[in-house]
Amino acid sequence: MDKKPKGASPKGVPPKGVPPKGVPPKAILFDFDGVLVDNEPIHLKMFQKVLAEEGVRLTRQDYYTKYLGMDDKGCFSAVLKAAGRPTSVAYLHLLTRRKTRCYKEFVAKHLKFLPGVKEFIQEASKNSCLGIVSGALREEILLILGLGGLKKYFSVIVSAEDVKNGKPNPEGYLLGLKKLSAFHKEKIFPRETLVVEDSLWGIEAAHRAGIKCLAVTTSYPASQLKKADWVVKELSQFLI
Repeated sequence: MDKKPKGASPKGVPPKGVPPKGVPPKAILFDFDGVLVDNEPIHLKMFQKVLAEEGVRLTRQDYYTKYLGMDDKGCFSAVLKAAGRPTSVAYLHLLTRRKTRCYKEFVAKHLKFLPGVKEFIQEASKNSCLGIVSGALREEILLILGLGGLKKYFSVIVSAEDVKNGKPNPEGYLLGLKKLSAFHKEKIFPRETLVVEDSLWGIEAAHRAGIKCLAVTTSYPASQLKKADWVVKELSQFLI
């Protein structure tokens, strides 16, 4: 991929994490929360709100070290289990719906896309087919893409409802490739694809699917994202 990062060194050596020149990827699969929008803190607040109503406390440290990579049901289930509380499918569904309602009301008023995201997507769509693979609910993804005017750029969305196993399991990314191939009527291989992630679980999922991964330091510092193939502060440093 041909990258011209901001802040290249005076000697012409690109900053660490910027790939060499080459052919743009045939496909780019984006995680959603913490990659396109700065909403992981919002998710935390909504989890805390709903859990507090159930008498369960969730700390910021626990969320970012243990639960951030999970989908909503997985997070609620894990937190409740850690607190010694019983769960059921119906109970988890109820909690998830309550959180989704609170989240949608909040994000409609406080939506914030990360720096460089819109420009990156618009530029990347010229040479690559784009998809989203996220543990977020489909309705949440569609709401935010609609508010940001970005829905038209994505051929495929794989959300929490579409997979049995969340990240770090590669199921989501493998399904994303399968759906993109079907949509564009052309086989797309992992080696022709780039994943954009913000979490350790997402990086592992991408690599287990055989896909190289670009990580952004929205949720974790670069020192914790070393397993990614490239690490940048924001997507504007990684222009397609």
